[in-house]
Amino acid sequence: MEPDLFTAAAEERQEKDPSSSPLAVRMRPRTLDEVVGQQHLLKPGSPLRRLVGEGDRAGGGQSPAGPSSVILWGPPGTGKTTLAYVVSKATNKRFVELSAITAGVKEVRAVIDGARRATGGFGKETVLFLDEIHRFSKAQQDSLLPAVENRWVTLIAATTENPYFSVISPLLSRSLLLTLEPLTDDDVRGLLKRALADERGLKGAVALPEDTEEHLLRIAGGDARRALTALEAAAGSALDKGETEVTLQTLEETVDRAAVKYDRDGDQHYDVASALIKSIRGSDVDAALHYLARMIEAGEDPRFIARRLMISASEDIGLADPNALPIAVAAAQAVAMIGFPEAALTLSHATIALALAPKSNAATTAIGAAMEDVRKGHAGTVPPHLRDGHYKGAAKLGHAQGYVYPHDLPEGIAPQQYAPDALKDREYYTPTRHGAEARYADAVEWTRKHLGRGRS
Repeated sequence: MEPDLFTAAAEERQEKDPSSSPLAVRMRPRTLDEVVGQQHLLKPGSPLRRLVGEGDRAGGGQSPAGPSSVILWGPPGTGKTTLAYVVSKATNKRFVELSAITAGVKEVRAVIDGARRATGGFGKETVLFLDEIHRFSKAQQDSLLPAVENRWVTLIAATTENPYFSVISPLLSRSLLLTLEPLTDDDVRGLLKRALADERGLKGAVALPEDTEEHLLRIAGGDARRALTALEAAAGSALDKGETEVTLQTLEETVDRAAVKYDRDGDQHYDVASALIKSIRGSDVDAALHYLARMIEAGEDPRFIARRLMISASEDIGLADPNALPIAVAAAQAVAMIGFPEAALTLSHATIALALAPKSNAATTAIGAAMEDVRKGHAGTVPPHLRDGHYKGAAKLGHAQGYVYPHDLPEGIAPQQYAPDALKDREYYTPTRHGAEARYADAVEWTRKHLGRGRS
């Protein structure tokens, strides 16, 4: 199957009849200067600036050739595809988009072969944008290495998952890793104002009152495409009615969503969500239900609420109540299937369970401490007796030699070193004795003692 491709013909059609394209497409940034948000990546002399050949504009000097592979890591809706497209436009390169969900090695090789032929024939070079790269297997990611090493394509890969765990080391080491941040309301607001006035957009045909703008920002939830799609639909409805501004009522009717009834004293979308989680953390079930009700009545996306509850279950409850996370996950799955209004019952169920559960942040602090050590370089090599010994030649290297199989011992625990030398005495998990975590505290004390690491 032919990869998704912004062809020259498609671009020509858009230029001849821009009104035929959705507003989000018409307002696609043409340069890095038009990109909203991600200002930490767009400073003069930044890697992205060098990638498009701008060099260090602050210093006025020449920059070395930019990287041929970039990995963009960030949540959905933060502009990963947009950045890749802008790079292709700024460098006058062909833009080819593949999704790891539907593409395989065959499609990747077809793009690479086409890029080599185009380059060899003095045609346009190619930017290959690979979305959801974390869904590619190791072998599929390996197929990208020759193209990256030989600069046959400029690879820009996008992922919503930590690339240190989802991207193979050879590709990661050859790539520039850029972390994208969620768009702020101010970022989306600026984009809306541009779309209202720009010749590519609505050309000043309608105005957007403050209350309508605020509701539109809440609907968008930091997603630029969602904001522009809703604006286009509401503006079209207003113009059909002969109106010159998009009223709150028109927006509500268009997107079929009630206006968020938050007051203007800072008590908005994220503040109420924060209050919900902090009330759960503080075990105030009534306050938690109050904030939940406000979010429901405001027309908040039930999936957003469910995601916050899942985070709370691990962050603030953990093993003090091992059932908290399964309840939150089940609630999220139910919400996705049934939606409002019935989802309100499910969210109430989960909120009450979490608010009344015993609390512990021991799991949160444990992984935080472990990750901090890794960031500081406190890693070291895996002890030889723990290494993989299943392949030919492993024994000659001493791998897996001396490993004691815990199930062969009466108590099921083998007193041998598991952590690297530099961390052999490091303790990350400090359980509380709240709720069910008391038994985990006993288990930790017993196992560390039998491993020869018990505290005196």
